[in-house]
This record gives sequence, C-alpha cells and structure tokens, in this order.
Amino acid sequence: MIWKLTDDRPIWIQLVDQLTLRIVSGVYASGAAVPTVRALASEAGVNPNTMQRALAELESRGLVETRRTAGRIVTEDQSLIQSVREELAFARMDEFLASMRALGYTDKQIRELLAAWDKKEELV
Repeated sequence: MIWKLTDDRPIWIQLVDQLTLRIVSGVYASGAAVPTVRALASEAGVNPNTMQRALAELESRGLVETRRTAGRIVTEDQSLIQSVREELAFARMDEFLASMRALGYTDKQIRELLAAWDKKEELV
C-alpha cells in the first residue's frame, strides 16, 4: 500500500487515517506485529517522531497495543476493528450521497442507480 500524503491536513493525522485503514482492511492482521516506528517512517518518508505520534494516537484509540516483549501489535479486539471499519464505511457512504445530491439526484434516484449498477455488476 502506497502512502499518500498531502499538504491539506497535518501529516500525523493522515498517517493515523492510513494506518487505521491498513488495520481494518487486514493489511495489518489482528494480533500481528506492527512494523517498527523507524521502518514505517522510512517507508512513508516522514520523520520518526511524526510516525511515533500517529502510533501513539492509534494506541489511545485501542487499535494497537504495546507489549514489552513483542513491540506494538494490532489489537485482537475484533469488535473494535469491525466498529471502526463500519464507521469508516458510513463516512464514505455519506460522502458518496452528498456528492450524488450535489449532482442533483434525489435519494430515490440514487437507489435506482445503485440497483441498476448492481444488476450490471451481476452480469460481469
């Protein structure tokens, strides 16, 4: 997964978002070790202190844990991971619906378009 960093938001917040996505999508599996701060910082092209701040935020949210003998690991709390995943999905759906409404579609028309798209996908 490529790191995509922009100038519109603080880097550490973008890192939190991207690391969260890696956790909820299974790139970093539940119970697995998270790469070291230096490795992640090098991969993302950021200062290790910035990556440390992002990981500390993930730890405060409960998505990663620090274990003395194993370093940082992804939480084994599947309900937390699923909850965060659903929260992200709902946020993306809200963005999608807002963009469709901005195009002038009503909620009914959006549902009809989604149904047509679903039927098209079934044929593929």
